[in-house]
Amino acid sequence: MAKRVQLVLTKDVSKLGKSGDLVDVAPGYARNYLIPQSLATQVTPGILRQVERRREQERQRQLELKQQAQEQKAALEKVAKLTIAKQVGENEAIFGTVTTQDVADAIKAATSQEIDKRGITISDINHLGTYKAEIKLHSEVTAQIDIEVVAS
Repeated sequence: MAKRVQLVLTKDVSKLGKSGDLVDVAPGYARNYLIPQSLATQVTPGILRQVERRREQERQRQLELKQQAQEQKAALEKVAKLTIAKQVGENEAIFGTVTTQDVADAIKAATSQEIDKRGITISDINHLGTYKAEIKLHSEVTAQIDIEVVAS
């Protein structure tokens, strides 16, 4: 079996890694595809230092994002309950459903924070009452919030 070659990717390569990643590949793959296509470069001590510096910067950026998410979670938990007003029909059934966009708009009105609606998880809300919503602010930070649906 041939020895593996260590390269630094200069562009994202599917099923291999992202730009700036340090990868071990077969020598033929490196020599015949990655290097001629300018997808990777040979590893030198200077490039290794650059890779480490980039990793440290990325780690610091992720820590800052996590800290911001923790602050958002604290602000959301200060709001005891969000109220969403909907038109009501028979048997306390609302017209339509409460969507994640409705929840995001209610959060913005209550806390003046922008929350991505794709990070909000709610059950199907078709009747008046109190429900729980889970809001994913970061890959490691989620917040729970109560939603009260009332008649408008």
